[in-house]
Amino acid sequence: MRDVLDRIGDKWSVLVIVELASGPRRFRQLQRAIDGISQRMLTLTVRRLERDGLVRRTVYPTVPARVDYRLTETGASLTHLVRALTDWSLQHRTIIAQARQDYDSEHPDHEIR
Repeated sequence: MRDVLDRIGDKWSVLVIVELASGPRRFRQLQRAIDGISQRMLTLTVRRLERDGLVRRTVYPTVPARVDYRLTETGASLTHLVRALTDWSLQHRTIIAQARQDYDSEHPDHEIR
């Protein structure tokens, strides 16, 4: 169970799944949509999700080759959970940011970040 949760709980995997929930995307579309992800990290993330059977990579026989990524049926079945987590995060981010500021003020010497 832990290995599956580690993959699904990875911040980049969640963001890729959220983006692919809207439909197939090309690599550059994913990279532009996911703020802060490097090309290498996106490559690793989609490969891992593909290996886990959550993402399907399709190469089209064109010149130059066109590649897109889409959720598999298993990956799509995860989207309602990931969206719920995303919605919760957006709804509570201000509260969490304030709690962090309060904690940091009360514990100025801590190294928790």
